[in-house]
Amino acid sequence: MELRDVCGEKVVIAEGLENLDFSKMINLNESAAYLWQAVSDRDFSESDLVDLLCAEYEVDRETATADVRKLIASWKDEGLLAE
Repeated sequence: MELRDVCGEKVVIAEGLENLDFSKMINLNESAAYLWQAVSDRDFSESDLVDLLCAEYEVDRETATADVRKLIASWKDEGLLAE
């Protein structure tokens, strides 16, 4: 999967033109795109994402943890992460 900028929106799509299916692109907000880009090429934990979110944005750990849990759940629902 690759993060791309399509018409000003950050989206994750499968790599390669043969995989380009505009009905299956996943739109990411700024913070989700930042996190995806930061960890897309390595293993990561929930705690890693929380640390990254707290370091990049003015957010407390409790809020960041809740946001990261929602984000991970949505990535799993979209098939971006294995269960």
